[in-house]
Amino acid sequence: MRRNRFTRAARFILFALVAALVLSFVAMHLWNWLMPPVFGLHLITFWQALGLLVLSRLLLGGFRGRWGGGMHWRSRMMERWAQMTPEEREKFRAGMQGRCGPFAPPAPEPKT
Repeated sequence: MRRNRFTRAARFILFALVAALVLSFVAMHLWNWLMPPVFGLHLITFWQALGLLVLSRLLLGGFRGRWGGGMHWRSRMMERWAQMTPEEREKFRAGMQGRCGPFAPPAPEPKT
């Protein structure tokens, strides 16, 4: 069991290093191809490209683990909404209207 964990950890670290190398080279070549001719900026090195990737990740995404992991609340809310009675839904709408602005009820279904 321990050996399996070690190999999984080693594979993950190896994959992370290879991904960082590839992304840094891609960022460096894209920057050096686009930015100097378009904006008159200087060429950058591999380490500067890696620094830009880390900085952009910190500023724009953070290091939170999985991508899109913060959307689990939506599925939980949909489950709760499905379990509510019509009276509970109206009460929820009324409570949210003061906080979030107009919260119109859904349009009635057309009768056929």
